[in-house]
Amino acid sequence: MTQEQDKDLPLKADLARLDRLLGEVLREQAGDEVYHEMQAIPLAHHSHDNRTLAMLERLSPQATTALVRACGLYAQLFNIAEDLHHTRRRRAHRQAGSAPQQGSLARALSHLQQEGVSLGRLTGMLADANVTAVLTAHPTEVQRQSVLDGHRAVRRFLACLHYPDVTPDDEIDLELRLRRVILTLWQTSEIRHFKLSVADEIENGVAYHPLSFFTALPRIYDMLGRGIQQHWGERPKLPSFLRIGSWIGGDRDGNPNVDAKVLRYASTRQAETAFTHYFYELSGLYRELSLSSRLVKVSDEVAALAALSPDTETSRAEEPYRLALAHIEARLSATAAALGVSKRGRWSAGEPYAHAQAVIDDLEQIAASLAANGSAILAGGRLLRLKRALDVFGFYLMPLDLRQHAGIHASVVAELFSHAGLEEYLALDEAARVRVLRRELATPRPLYSPYLAYGAEAQKELAIFREAARIKAALGDGAITQCIISNCAAVSDLLALALLMKETGLLRIVDGQPVGSVNIVPLFETIGDLRAGAAIMQALFDLPWYRQLLVSRGMLQEVMLGYSDSNKDGGYLTSQWELYQAESRLVKVFAAAGVKLQLFHGRGGSVGRGGGPSYEAIMAQPAGSVAGHIRITEQGEVITSKFSDPDLAVRNLEALVAATLEATLAGSHSHEADSSILSELSDHAYAAYRALVETPGFMQYFLEATPVRAIAKLNIGSRPASRKSLTSIQDLRAIPWVFSWSQSRVMLPGWYGVGSAVAAFIERHGDSGISQLQALYQSSPFLRMALENMEQVLAKVDLELAQRYAGLVSDKTLSASLFATISSEWQRCVDALYTITGNQRLLQHNPTLARSLDTRLPYLDAMGALQVELLRRLRENPDDEEALAAIHLTINGVAAGLRNSG
Repeated sequence: MTQEQDKDLPLKADLARLDRLLGEVLREQAGDEVYHEMQAIPLAHHSHDNRTLAMLERLSPQATTALVRACGLYAQLFNIAEDLHHTRRRRAHRQAGSAPQQGSLARALSHLQQEGVSLGRLTGMLADANVTAVLTAHPTEVQRQSVLDGHRAVRRFLACLHYPDVTPDDEIDLELRLRRVILTLWQTSEIRHFKLSVADEIENGVAYHPLSFFTALPRIYDMLGRGIQQHWGERPKLPSFLRIGSWIGGDRDGNPNVDAKVLRYASTRQAETAFTHYFYELSGLYRELSLSSRLVKVSDEVAALAALSPDTETSRAEEPYRLALAHIEARLSATAAALGVSKRGRWSAGEPYAHAQAVIDDLEQIAASLAANGSAILAGGRLLRLKRALDVFGFYLMPLDLRQHAGIHASVVAELFSHAGLEEYLALDEAARVRVLRRELATPRPLYSPYLAYGAEAQKELAIFREAARIKAALGDGAITQCIISNCAAVSDLLALALLMKETGLLRIVDGQPVGSVNIVPLFETIGDLRAGAAIMQALFDLPWYRQLLVSRGMLQEVMLGYSDSNKDGGYLTSQWELYQAESRLVKVFAAAGVKLQLFHGRGGSVGRGGGPSYEAIMAQPAGSVAGHIRITEQGEVITSKFSDPDLAVRNLEALVAATLEATLAGSHSHEADSSILSELSDHAYAAYRALVETPGFMQYFLEATPVRAIAKLNIGSRPASRKSLTSIQDLRAIPWVFSWSQSRVMLPGWYGVGSAVAAFIERHGDSGISQLQALYQSSPFLRMALENMEQVLAKVDLELAQRYAGLVSDKTLSASLFATISSEWQRCVDALYTITGNQRLLQHNPTLARSLDTRLPYLDAMGALQVELLRRLRENPDDEEALAAIHLTINGVAAGLRNSG
């Protein structure tokens, strides 16, 4: 047995246990027939054709559904065991005193110290830093919260079974608990019978704070502080630069369900979640700080707080810290009441706090008193975590982003102009639009009149901005900090948003100078927008009015980059390269203008939408593009896989912080990519990709050779699958585009075009070209990341299964032609990967993922084969509700098994 295999013994034991328990439940609930079919799946791996048809003929519709559910549940249980094993391995590394792993704070800080980074430079960078993971509600999270609750219970009981002091009786009890949970999962519907509302998505988003973020973020700050002390001998007071953000409830682009009422609901639910946590922690502190005035002294400040306490119990008369905490809790309750938040503490009488910092100030008095009177250690722990939580989460929990399409903003501006008797805005060219917008932005006079009737869209948009201003005034300035413009393509798009902000109080003219309370953020999404982005920002910075506005925002400008639409527009390699070049150009423009750049990366879960390991992705960014500022979306199913548990959350957020530190401060983190080679590769890849998607009949092939229409009927998000219809790639959202290719196991957005690009490059340059590519792979973090992410996708492709999906296309000539093109390109991609990297098989240097796929693919392949035949049945009989329900179950199961599918 190899050392690698020996490390995996606990995982194998967990999988064997879960397999046995699931089998017991399956046999009991679904019968011997389904149980034996399930047991036979690993033995019949890759026999898609005959076995699947025979299976469907043998099994009743009910038994088929049970088998699909069993495969999906196995994939879910496997994920839980695997995540737990990863956590176990990281702890084992630390226990063994192993060298810090890549992506850890320990390794990042050690690296910075070795490079001679001073403590002053490090703390200076942190003082200005902003690292934010932004939760979005994109519809690829197919699992219900009820199911996720069961998953967390399975993880908890599995972990307990590995405790060193577990007894045989304990094991029997824990196995029984596991079986109960698995049975509950089996008897719980994993398919929603209703479509998610935005309110449901808001609830899902805030649920992760008590699950993990309230624990994980204070832990990361503590780890960073201890690490700095270890390497530099001093523990500085760290600013709250790491945060969780959200745009669930503020993102209107393509979602007509988001309005001012929804935004208010989102902010209220977030505030309730934050206050619930604070009251819980204050209650814990109250229990812990039972110190008696007979035994300890307290500061005058704490004595003053205690004197105002509403706690009149005689037993508390000599417990000043408890009295002081009761006073703080009472004031916090009054604050909640004043803000319209339903949560309360045990005491409610008191003056509301004006802001979260005032609560922190009172807690600081308690900490200072403890430190000055022989109880310094008590100022750590819960008290320290609560102060950090208040600083990070405030009264609003997480900053909410607003987002809307540039065209909607322009329409509202046009209506304001029309009602004010001004120019016909939409008829103006770009230069004229900029001219009239600058004119209106220079004056504090509003265009809006409450005495005129405006259209529903204009009223809705203006109401949202007014609600945002109200939320900021009530909950704190940090409650809403970004307004994002989708499809931003011109300077006028940014100025139009500025005008709407001025009309609604988010931007004011003070002494003739513009003062903004939120950042105006352009989102460059398509290949064309990415290429034009730097020029747009240059033209914007050339406007004196906008530079004055930036002064009020600390001379910081955020730019969001869209990974999904650029991939759909130009294919994998071209999207990646155009994003890289866009960042490089932005860095130069911002440096010349003296403006700080903050990039917001709109990445998805799958490689086709910019997914992949966050650490490697940040380290592969162009020099100067991070500079202590980075925001990244966390979308769909990856939110659960990254943040459903405190250990998982710490691991993933730690990687974000570590990469930001190294990318900003380490001098050797990045090498500039060779633009001539990569531009040539990108051109070839783009040509190959566009040739495919522009092939006559390609859209028909996509619609018929993937389950995209069934996905559109699955209740996994509040937004429609397409902005207009399912007959145009341009109108189809990037998410179902990627999700559908993942289900059919083609995974096309994560690799197509790379093989043709490398083949064309080698054909032109010969052996010299091979040497150039091999050398660039070794020196360029960008190319290395792109190819390693692509390799993971290629390993999940199953062309045999994909061919069965292709068989669903009614035009057999079209089907055969396009499938041959796709399969040939896949082989070229694999050959290119081997040529450049020197590998001889996929995942040669990633044994962990290879092991994972070996175990889960038999079940995923079985579900895929069943999905094909069920789709065939549904198309023959569109009213077959049983077939549609079973298809939805296969979609759930495959998504769970692939993990980063959308």
